[in-house]
This record gives sequence, C-alpha cells and structure tokens, in this order.
Amino acid sequence: MAGIGELAEGPLHAAVKQWLGRPGDAFEVPVGRWVVDLVRADGELVEVQTGGFAPLGPKLDGLLDQHRMRVVHPVPAVRRIVRVDVDGVILSERRSPKRAGVLEVFDKLVAFPSLIGHPHLVVEVLLCREDHVRAPAPTRSRSGRRTRDPGVRHLAEVVGSHELREPGDALGLLGAELPDEPFTTAELGALIGAPTGLAQRVAYCLRLMELIEPAGRRGPAPLHRRSH
Repeated sequence: MAGIGELAEGPLHAAVKQWLGRPGDAFEVPVGRWVVDLVRADGELVEVQTGGFAPLGPKLDGLLDQHRMRVVHPVPAVRRIVRVDVDGVILSERRSPKRAGVLEVFDKLVAFPSLIGHPHLVVEVLLCREDHVRAPAPTRSRSGRRTRDPGVRHLAEVVGSHELREPGDALGLLGAELPDEPFTTAELGALIGAPTGLAQRVAYCLRLMELIEPAGRRGPAPLHRRSH
C-alpha cells in the first residue's frame, strides 16, 4: 500500500527517491507536521523536488532551523521523447533538441536564493538522462492549435550531480567565468548559453546571493557586475 507521500508522486520522483536510498534510510517519514520523502540514517532530511521550489517554503520554514535538509532536484542532461500507444507500445523515439542542463535549477531557485548558504541546507542538482513519454501524436485543440504535452518524465540514468552549499557554488553551474566589465542579462545569456528569460532568473538569483550587484545602465538595459 502506498505511503501518504507516494499517492500522487510521478515516476521520476519515485525513481529518484529510490536511487537516493541507502541502507538504514527510511521513506515517507512524518516529521512534525510534514511527511519527508527520505530520512537518512544520520538524521538528514531529504526532499525530492521535480517541479518548482515554492511549495517547499512552509516545510523549510518549519524544519530547517532544527534539521539538516537536502533538496534534490533532477534536471535532464539528455531528454528522449518517446511516443506510445494506449497499450504502452513504443511508436517513436527521438532525442529532444532542448538543452539547458544544470542551469535549469535557477528557474526553481528564484523561490529562495537567499537561503543558499544556510548551514543546514544543501541543494543537490542531479543531471539525468530522461525519457519523456507522450501520447501517440501531438494534442491539438478544437481550433487546430497544437497544445503543450510535457509527457510523463521517467528516469533512465543519473549521470552527474552538483551540490550548492554556499552562494559561490552557484558560480560553478554557469560553465563560464563572469566578465570583469559590467554586463547585461543578454550578455550573460550569451556567455552561459541560456535564453534571455533564464539568464534574467540566473541574474536575479546571483544578485540575491550577493554574488553580483547593480552597475548602472547601458541605454535601457540594466548592468550587473561581480560583487567586491
């Protein structure tokens, strides 16, 4: 029989949780008012978060001061789009062209960037090979427009991980050194290979972590520079 926290979890969440398990760990453990995905034998509380981080806010507020906590966030290093029929038979498979990798965590970190550096918190980013299982054909509305079908995410393999313990660890996710001269978010995006929207969220997180600071404007565009 599924535990309280397992009733609505998706296959990716379940697979990552099992991948993390070690001898002596316990799954779906009540801690105070909450149920925690996994409690390590040494007392660390582990939460697997496949979506946004905002729902974790109340749990972190209630537990972080008294417990060591680890938030594990899987991101697809490689996506494979798999289309199946109603019987689960694979009809087609292809590699997705989308590539953001570890930078995708900044989409979620906007919920609490200033918590990075808390002595009880570790955010671990798992780089995964994922299968996104979708319907036999793209879904279309009555008007004929193609609608979004994110599919169901399945874990194929964990290929790497990065830990954020201190604000400076976030710089290691960028894949490039920040420039010495002031820069715009568009220039940051070009440097790290991220679209403008994601680059804006990266800059927001780095600013709240006090890793960059405002540096005036260049025409209409705000400028940033490395904090001193």
